[in-house]
Amino acid sequence: MSAINTLTSTNDNIDGETVVNGETETKAFYELLPSKNVEPLWLKLEKFVPPKPNPVSVPAIWRYKEILPSLMEAGRIVPVEEAERRVLMLVNPAMKSPHTTDTIYGGLQIVLPGEIAPAHRHSAFALRFIIESTKGYTAVEGEKVMMKRGDVILTPSWHWHDHGNEGDDPVIWLDGLDLPLFGTFKLNFFNGYPEPKYPSHLVDNCASQFPWESVEKALKEVKGGYARYDYKHADGRHLSRTLSAQAERLSPNRSSPEIQETVSFVYHVMGGDGFSVIRVPGENESRKIEWTTKDTFAIPAWSSVVHTNTSRDGKDAFLAAINDRPMVEALGLMRNAATFTGLVE
Repeated sequence: MSAINTLTSTNDNIDGETVVNGETETKAFYELLPSKNVEPLWLKLEKFVPPKPNPVSVPAIWRYKEILPSLMEAGRIVPVEEAERRVLMLVNPAMKSPHTTDTIYGGLQIVLPGEIAPAHRHSAFALRFIIESTKGYTAVEGEKVMMKRGDVILTPSWHWHDHGNEGDDPVIWLDGLDLPLFGTFKLNFFNGYPEPKYPSHLVDNCASQFPWESVEKALKEVKGGYARYDYKHADGRHLSRTLSAQAERLSPNRSSPEIQETVSFVYHVMGGDGFSVIRVPGENESRKIEWTTKDTFAIPAWSSVVHTNTSRDGKDAFLAAINDRPMVEALGLMRNAATFTGLVE
């Protein structure tokens, strides 16, 4: 008797039990599978191959004025030598750390005057948006660069790096790492350097630093109420194979085009006031997030989003965002609702 005939029989014997009808036979079939470490795909097919993207993360905002007191308190009670990196992780309300979105980790890091966050290296890629700095620095593979408000500074995978503060005020920045990937790829090696500082020398220009001044200038040169700048290396590559960054300018009382793509974002408000209207896949109503300078907010992949500048001072609003565009493109998963008609909402 074939396997198929065995499953369709109405009077057979499975593990000594006589099957008298199809219902009992079906139950016995399913109950036997776990012992063989197999499961029927057809019962979970829609979960694994859904009709539309279904990120777990939800839109969320972390207001700088609310988090700053806790960050300063952490600086007071947690020695940097014990913490390795003194960071408050930005945890998406629908997920657990290290998820700020499904694929991006974000955190606010502080280094107090005179401190050194000791040198180390790791498999994960990191980029940083500098929020507060007078004389803060990062040294990457021997090149020491001074941090300035708005700069993006990279610490590529497996590069020695340390951070320090030679000024009188705290240095604070937004970290962006691809740590969520290592929940699947258990390959995130870490090494601590034997000394607090990796040997380095001060440089004026470094491939790991992207000054805000040049980005702001490029955004202002674009005519119209909205402009976008994509951070790239000199040869046109994304900032890494996993994460990259972009910046956007909104003129007073103007909005960005509606965007819906298979990319998730962790936004930082470089300057201005406004709000973002976000429509998440599967939700009937949009969500509105109001933001101001130095706030950080997350947008899940495949959410439609429109940003609006409501600044009362008549000035442009500037947003910067960490995105997972490089890995989405490299894996062939890039889709945009404006140009791709093969997807349902």
